[in-house]
Amino acid sequence: MTVGMKLTILNPKHVLYDGEAWSVFLPGDLAEFEILDHHAPIVSLLEPGFVTIDWERRIPIKRGMVKFDNNDCMILVEE
Repeated sequence: MTVGMKLTILNPKHVLYDGEAWSVFLPGDLAEFEILDHHAPIVSLLEPGFVTIDWERRIPIKRGMVKFDNNDCMILVEE
């Protein structure tokens, strides 16, 4: 049984994160926003900033995109 959402963060060369999370805070193209487990489906562009996982782990990103559907969060970012 999963404890939160499935989260994958990829750039063209590496998997930056692959695991589970309760919360992902993202630098959206219009404003920062948070996705919690079981969030409504969403697709958004991302601006330079940090992806914050579970309010503690921060991963710096350039630009990218996020797709969340069926409790699966996929984040694709530039290298």
